[in-house]
Amino acid sequence: MEGAITHIQLACFSLGDRLLAVDIMRIREILVPQKLSPLPCASDLLEGVINLRGSVIPVMNMRKRFGMPVMNGAPVGKLLIVSLVRQMLALDVDDVMEVISVPVVDIKPPIQISSGVGMEFILGVCLSDNRVFMILDIDSLLCTNNSIKTTVPA
Repeated sequence: MEGAITHIQLACFSLGDRLLAVDIMRIREILVPQKLSPLPCASDLLEGVINLRGSVIPVMNMRKRFGMPVMNGAPVGKLLIVSLVRQMLALDVDDVMEVISVPVVDIKPPIQISSGVGMEFILGVCLSDNRVFMILDIDSLLCTNNSIKTTVPA
């Protein structure tokens, strides 16, 4: 089929020993963590907001989103600035590793198991160099109908 997408490029990142990936076309940039401005009300998942060249971007702690312990005093991670449908979001991750190219036919559907284990945030699974990467559905991260709830600043 002419013009069909055969490969997808994924930016790979880690949260502890978990390996995740995001479609590179959804990433706007990768930054070292910035000074956060706090939100008026406490949020379970949003750490605050950053000013990125005049744009106010909410910052989501991905460890909290997946119910992992927050690393205090750990080495500085990275912020992945991603495009959602209506806004930008900064994902606070432990480390950004590499960009891989994966044949679309090699992407497997996520495991179908009960909610509450984080699979509702996964689009698919792929292999690269004998490592398994979970492909993240970034549009579902702010959904309030998932097992973990959050508040998004207006």
